[in-house]
Amino acid sequence: MAIMDVEMLIAPHVRDMQPYTPIVPLDVLSRRLGLPPDRIVKLDANENPYGTSPRALEALARSRELHIYPDPDQTALREALGAFIGVPMEHILCGAGGDEVIDLMARAFVRPGEIVIDLPPTFGMYKWEADVLGATYISVPRRHDFSVDIDAVQGTVRALEASGAPPKLLFVTNPNNPDGSITARADLLRLLDLPVVVVVDEAYIDFSDQESLAPLVRERGNLIVLRTFSKLAGMAGLRVGYGVFPLPVIRHLWKVKQPYTPNVAGSLMAIAAMEDRAWLDHSVRALTYERLRLTEALRAFDWLTPLPSQTNFVLCRVPGRDARGVKLALEQQGVLVRYFDRDGLRDCLRITVGKPEHTDALVAALKSVP
Repeated sequence: MAIMDVEMLIAPHVRDMQPYTPIVPLDVLSRRLGLPPDRIVKLDANENPYGTSPRALEALARSRELHIYPDPDQTALREALGAFIGVPMEHILCGAGGDEVIDLMARAFVRPGEIVIDLPPTFGMYKWEADVLGATYISVPRRHDFSVDIDAVQGTVRALEASGAPPKLLFVTNPNNPDGSITARADLLRLLDLPVVVVVDEAYIDFSDQESLAPLVRERGNLIVLRTFSKLAGMAGLRVGYGVFPLPVIRHLWKVKQPYTPNVAGSLMAIAAMEDRAWLDHSVRALTYERLRLTEALRAFDWLTPLPSQTNFVLCRVPGRDARGVKLALEQQGVLVRYFDRDGLRDCLRITVGKPEHTDALVAALKSVP
């Protein structure tokens, strides 16, 4: 009997795509490194070391609804978000992390072969999404200092439009991940004048001095803004994110969204976290101060060049050394930082801002790197 080659039934664009590289969880790393979890300093995933608001934890402990499916309309969560960001709830849709919102938005807009524009080096999920959908992925690389080449983006969009193949989506992370740089509001407004849907990912905006573009969604029909509770609220493990959309767009996104995300626990805790503004503000102040302290400590090493950041992480160039080798040397000491094997980043390390004791442990480990 002939053996069926089932793998060949997989869509060709999926067989050929590269997988997204996620962060390995703490318990797995603990076993891999042979170190107890409390000996590991985890600075590789931009997680908030101050964790979730006590009020959010109390809300979860009081809940007696975890056996009930979530509200598919996300009514209470969207009402709370509308008050929190100053945008009517009708413009808001939530998902299991910002990643789900990116996924459903891309599926709603993009058919195989259609064009998505990205500005790398940046968050890798946009390219992954384009690959999953079989979209045509076009990159307009950032400059060496990670700033967006607005003229190049404009030229690319105009040329594609003139060719009869206009792009569908343009992703702009602001502040950018992995370097923490800002794209000026005036430049973002220039991009919004282009004939393309501009998706501004504001996952880290709470750590910056920038004003969110979310209120503009009501008047700019081609603007989408993405936000998350992973960074500000210390809820990365709960997967709660949201998008702010024009009304003509959001009504179609509800059609392609799974009905029961975010889950009940995440929704309850997100609502309680928004009510605990003092806790959120304290967390932002602590991390912003420690970002300055971390940057100064890194400057003391003549083989590290920390870049300016308005996020909860710092990207360092590692001139004259093997950045990946430094990452592995730190890992052996239980200090985890992020290395990206991608163009524009192979000489860099990204370091999450932790608590003061985490900075101290990092510095001590760096001094031991040969």
